[in-house]
Amino acid sequence: MCSCGCNTCDIKAVLLKENKHRQILSENLKYHIDNNLPLTENTFRYGSKSFLALWKEARYLYSREIIDVSKSDEEILLETHLGEYGMYEGEKVPLDLPMESEETLDEISLDSVGAYELVSNVRQNPELLRQLDFNSFADFLSFIKHATLDDWQQIRDEYMALTEAEYQGKKVQLGKPKRGGSKKFYVYVMNPKTKKVKKVSFGDTSGLSAKINNPKARKAFADRHDCKNKKDKTKAGYWSCRLPRYASLLGLKGSYSGYW
Repeated sequence: MCSCGCNTCDIKAVLLKENKHRQILSENLKYHIDNNLPLTENTFRYGSKSFLALWKEARYLYSREIIDVSKSDEEILLETHLGEYGMYEGEKVPLDLPMESEETLDEISLDSVGAYELVSNVRQNPELLRQLDFNSFADFLSFIKHATLDDWQQIRDEYMALTEAEYQGKKVQLGKPKRGGSKKFYVYVMNPKTKKVKKVSFGDTSGLSAKINNPKARKAFADRHDCKNKKDKTKAGYWSCRLPRYASLLGLKGSYSGYW
């Protein structure tokens, strides 16, 4: 697994040490293992119950040497209580979930700062993380924990510069799918080759509904469309395969946040 023989130093994702333990894993953790995803690429909405439950489960299994994790995942598991809850002034609150600057994010105008959208998009887009000069999502979480309102505004200005562009004379948001267009949905993306904005239309036009909450339907779709190999954001297939991630944006009734 790694050059020195320790079987830990080159770990890039969650690894199950012995297959006999697979039966005790949640479906969400199995997804990370099967798709070579580290915990820091958690596909759930930042701060959601599922997001926190995955970290709690992973900490339990890691402490019992059932799974191995990447260095960045290990740092969070060992140095924080992310996924656990405590009581604060009579209210149950998540521990070590960065949500504050000098004011709490709830007290900041989220419309102007865009904190939740920024966190969600950075978590889903490693390239965006790099462009914002963070080495890992763990580093980004650390930034959130210590950020002031001025810090947030500076990062958001950089974020908007990276995610907004001109298309046919109007300013558009990049990488944010919407309903409408020649097909059911559309999204604006930056073509890395031409450095120009492209409008990508995708989605079924026959009237069939997207069965994103049906595991069998998701698997059949993923297999049929070879979703694991869809990497090109300028193609409709990439966005069709990741439709569940954007269910709330598109008004779809679904809670599954990974790709098909």
